[in-house]
Amino acid sequence: MKTRFPLAAGALLATLSLAACSGPSTPVDKTPTSTASKPPATPKAEVETAPADKPATTAPADRPTCETMITKGTVEALKSQGWTFEEREFRIGDVLVEGGLECLWADYSTASDHGQMYAWGPISAENSRTAQASLISEGWLRSTSNGKTYITEDPAYAIAKDDDGFGMTYEFGDGWVRFADTKQGLLLVDWGEK
Repeated sequence: MKTRFPLAAGALLATLSLAACSGPSTPVDKTPTSTASKPPATPKAEVETAPADKPATTAPADRPTCETMITKGTVEALKSQGWTFEEREFRIGDVLVEGGLECLWADYSTASDHGQMYAWGPISAENSRTAQASLISEGWLRSTSNGKTYITEDPAYAIAKDDDGFGMTYEFGDGWVRFADTKQGLLLVDWGEK
């Protein structure tokens, strides 16, 4: 991976380099003095770099990233296969989950239909009801367990299924929603309340 400096940072470094290489602009008095003085502190330039294809972004601590949303072991396993992620808005039908994030992990260097999807976001009670009603009207199935609501695609139409036969599933909690391409995959979404 190449590290590239933003243009302004590169100009700053070039200016500092030229200033360091050039001599003083006024004559220096070389007469020794009896008082020792401390040399002035050299300013340090702080430069943040990011790959050219991805802008430098810092997610607030209360928002997930594709690498913090799922367990560390899952991230390591996906990366060891050469997989990377693509970030998307988290939408449930027509409902945009404000502050949410959907991540698609795959090997984008080759054409394939293999990948993993994970999402998490905060959701209001009203948007949660709207999203659930929309999914159910499209034939998704509803179940509840431990105070949480699960909306799962009809197994007859699921492309990928977990060991229990569940495909894509949304889990709705109190003020949040998470998503994975299988119900068991929800266990890997390690963000927010479980």
